[in-house]
Amino acid sequence: MKKYIIWLLSLVIINACSTNKPTEEASNSNQKLSKANTMEKVNFKSEAVNLVGNLYFPSNYEEGKKYPALVVSGSWTTVKEQMAGLYAQRLANEGFITLAFDFRNFGESGGEPRFYESPALKKTDVKNAVSFLESMEEVDNSKIGAFGVCAGAMYTLMAASEDARIKSVVTTASWLHDAEAVKLFYGGEEGVNAKIEAAQAAKRQYNETGEVQYIPAISREDESAAMYGPYDYYLNPDRGAIEQWSNDKFAVMSWEDWLTTDPMPTAENINVPTLMIHSDGAVLPQYTKNYFERIATTDKELFWMDTELQSPYHQFNYYDQENEVAESVSKASQWFATKM
Repeated sequence: MKKYIIWLLSLVIINACSTNKPTEEASNSNQKLSKANTMEKVNFKSEAVNLVGNLYFPSNYEEGKKYPALVVSGSWTTVKEQMAGLYAQRLANEGFITLAFDFRNFGESGGEPRFYESPALKKTDVKNAVSFLESMEEVDNSKIGAFGVCAGAMYTLMAASEDARIKSVVTTASWLHDAEAVKLFYGGEEGVNAKIEAAQAAKRQYNETGEVQYIPAISREDESAAMYGPYDYYLNPDRGAIEQWSNDKFAVMSWEDWLTTDPMPTAENINVPTLMIHSDGAVLPQYTKNYFERIATTDKELFWMDTELQSPYHQFNYYDQENEVAESVSKASQWFATKM
């Protein structure tokens, strides 16, 4: 009887193991596709500063395969949950692993002083985002590109002019300026000089006391704001005025870095396939044309969209409006698919 009971128990155990085996295989199969069409929060370093990003995986993702990857950058002062995240998600749907991240001093990323806008530092952060993608076993290191919106286009182009690991570039609604262009937006020569002097004083104050002087990032009423005007994207909580973004803080010391940066000469060092998407209604259209003409590579395209909006108001449509976003994503995904 005892032997019979032992035999029965053995049968139960064997059957249980047999029943579980297909379930385990199914579980492993599901695991292989678990990252498909998902977003994962990641951390990586840029000059010892911790940066936080959102990593998006394509809908056809399978474990063990390698995918082309893109660093996606948004406009000045912004966080990854704004236009960078939108484009990263949409481009991931086209078959790329994409990374939208908070630049140092902004959002969830580290760095001091907070809300300090430095094109030079952001250029470095883009390059270190490339290093992070290179470290991923899912990424094909020979196929890493960069996509930039507005000022993110400037940071992206500056990085690509120095970093050969970036194999292809696409910009949309690029903000590209020089010493003359900034006068158009910031009160002429007198206004620009006043902002630079205020920035230098703010830097001295920060070095001496650690105190950071701020102005609003956007305002309809305060003329001292970094962006002064009825710019709905940054004022509308259903668009860009999200809780992760601080509309009330722009470090005054940023003005010197911002106003004295001239990305235009970097075009002569762009030797990778480059697509620029823009319109007459976006910001500084002639400067995008000028930059495009100076790009060293002959493998380049300037795609000009039609609009009835006056400059710079069409600029903000590229941040979240379906017509501009869909067109930009379509052109960009085709470009990256054939040019990396």
